[in-house]
Amino acid sequence: MKNYVLFLALILVFSCKNEKSNEIKNDVSTIEKSLTATDIINKSIEVSGGENFKRSSLKFEFRDTYYQALRKYNEFLLVRLNVDGNDSIFDMLSNVGFERYNNETFVKLEDSIAKKYEASVNSVHYFSVLPYGLNDDAVHKTLLENEKIKDKDYYKIKVTFDAVGGGEDFEDIFIYWIDIKTFKVDYLAYSYNEIDGVGMRFREAYNERYINSLRFVDYSNYKSEDTSIALENLGKAFEDNQLKLLSKIELENVEVKLVDINL
Repeated sequence: MKNYVLFLALILVFSCKNEKSNEIKNDVSTIEKSLTATDIINKSIEVSGGENFKRSSLKFEFRDTYYQALRKYNEFLLVRLNVDGNDSIFDMLSNVGFERYNNETFVKLEDSIAKKYEASVNSVHYFSVLPYGLNDDAVHKTLLENEKIKDKDYYKIKVTFDAVGGGEDFEDIFIYWIDIKTFKVDYLAYSYNEIDGVGMRFREAYNERYINSLRFVDYSNYKSEDTSIALENLGKAFEDNQLKLLSKIELENVEVKLVDINL
């Protein structure tokens, strides 16, 4: 009889532990499900450098071109410098707008040409500090169904832009795969408009490093030769080895200084 009572007691204890364990699992599941796209992006920004993005001075090289970025909260200056012999071409994008200089001489450009240069400068700087910038007013985020890539689970977020404030390429669409444990962006895909239709790219992050608290990565850049594959399905296509490697996106000689905003 004593053994029977002891057996019942053990069952009750085990049941209570299971219920408690299930409650904890359910709580975790509820927390995960309750995260919005903005919550996930906020966490991703935080683990990638957080507020320090807003007060940073960056320098790096990309494909033999020099780039600099200065951010002081609501003020920014993005620079691209091309050196050809004794000539230096400065492209500068700031809160004021876009300007080009040949050495120290201002270059007057037609609006259509200026917008193309502006988009080109902004694009390189945009990718260099992802996911910073994804909470701008012109950005719209949609949380899609979670997806697994290479046995890891990811939040999947679709990003679109307003015509006003969304830049020259506001019609571009982005998909971000964010690790559900680390909240880091490991993959991204985007569509862009071309004369002959819509192009798409898929990028895989590698060579992660933190420089003065800010996260930087390089990318393997892929394309799909099957135009029937939708942008949202490029992660699955990558998993199934259906994408072709085009190039490497590598930032070199990265330097970071944190700016004293009181100066």
